[in-house]
Amino acid sequence: MKPMLFAAALALPAAANAEVATQTIAGTRLDVTARGEVRRVPDVAVISAGVVTQARDARTALSDNAARMTRVLAALRKAGVAERDIATAQIALNAQYRYAENLPPAITGYQANSSVTVRFRDIARSGAILDALVAEGANQISGPSLTIDKPEAAQDEARLAAMMTARARAELYAKAAGLSVRRIVAISESGDEIVRPPVPYAMAMRADAAPKTEIVPGDQAVGVTLSVTFELN
Repeated sequence: MKPMLFAAALALPAAANAEVATQTIAGTRLDVTARGEVRRVPDVAVISAGVVTQARDARTALSDNAARMTRVLAALRKAGVAERDIATAQIALNAQYRYAENLPPAITGYQANSSVTVRFRDIARSGAILDALVAEGANQISGPSLTIDKPEAAQDEARLAAMMTARARAELYAKAAGLSVRRIVAISESGDEIVRPPVPYAMAMRADAAPKTEIVPGDQAVGVTLSVTFELN
């Protein structure tokens, strides 16, 4: 019996605190959720460029792969891509097998894979650089993932837009109810993930040259959602 009384005694202050918390709003409580959004053109493209080679023996497959990747890296540096924007993503060597019924798998050769992640800060030039990488031996390219390098200013604009929307919505509800907005009681924020729509490679055709790879950045949304509690009276 004593433990139960002790537990009840502990519960009373918590209930009292909850009651005090609910009494901090003397008027009518209004909870509003509002989203602010701005759109920006991405200024960074991230692409994976790799080399896949095959040979009868592991050493040849790996050495051929290394030689071609060396040319790919040299092409990136020659194009002016900074060292900080090039990162090794994968180096792998796998045996290739032939399968036959009632026989154990037989190794027929080896496949070597290596790839780098490349960050292009000049999206307009990234297509031409990709063409140069293919010319130097890259035969596996994926991406791009387009993003905004420094989204903080856009996020601040979205915050202001969200707050203006929340305030206007509160004023609307208050007017409809014959009340007025007294004050803001609480604000909480949840940032949206930046939307990165799929961006396909495009081929720019010219009569006097071979098709060139082109990346079209478009624009993307930067948004912030606010939950705002108002007191009306």
